[in-house]
Amino acid sequence: MERIAVISDIHGNLMALEAVLSDLASRGVDATINLGDCVAGPLWPRETFELLADLNLPTVRGNHDRWIVDRPDAQMPPAGIFAREALSEAQRAALHALPTSLQLTPEILAVHGTPGDDSTYLLEEALEDGRIAPARRAILAERLGDAVRSPVVLCGHSHRQAMVMGPEGGLILNPGSVGCPVFADSPAAAGLEHRSPHARYALLTRRRGRWAAELLVLEYDWDAAARRAAELGWPRWARALATGNVE
Repeated sequence: MERIAVISDIHGNLMALEAVLSDLASRGVDATINLGDCVAGPLWPRETFELLADLNLPTVRGNHDRWIVDRPDAQMPPAGIFAREALSEAQRAALHALPTSLQLTPEILAVHGTPGDDSTYLLEEALEDGRIAPARRAILAERLGDAVRSPVVLCGHSHRQAMVMGPEGGLILNPGSVGCPVFADSPAAAGLEHRSPHARYALLTRRRGRWAAELLVLEYDWDAAARRAAELGWPRWARALATGNVE
């Protein structure tokens, strides 16, 4: 495989996913990989699950995909409860059964958060005020563990597009979030930096023996997605989808 589309953190936003799929269809990719957090959000969880099931992409389990079975309602964000109630028991079980990591090729390792923890950012650190900042080098090396020697590590979870060279020269790529610029249920969401409502993904391409990446930012009808959230009674999510910010 010489050209791979990388998607992550769809969070039930069917419209954003369809825009990304339409865009990458014209780009001649050899494969598409999904880094998880597929349906948790107050939009189209069942429809998103069904489309992904039809596509049958190699997919890593995200923390929200795990929580949809593991966590009781009292420990779930409201959007996660919404998604859980929209899915059948078999659909929830299918999300939970996804692998925690994938060795897509001998050179490419795919995870959701870090190689050892789906709920920890790989490329960022959480600050005391709730914001996130690029991870310091020593912390990144510790989080990578044995994967520090991997030529390519793909990660999601933070919803922030980024590409860095790791401690031993490997490429670490976060494609950003397809459908959720900020997870509106998070108490820290209001204190984050300004973001935008665009759908995001990445293309990983091997050229002259080296891997390079393109970070794609797409317009789609985010006003319609925001209306969907508002009509279902989720004004904070509607604001996040329309602007990239909750306030």
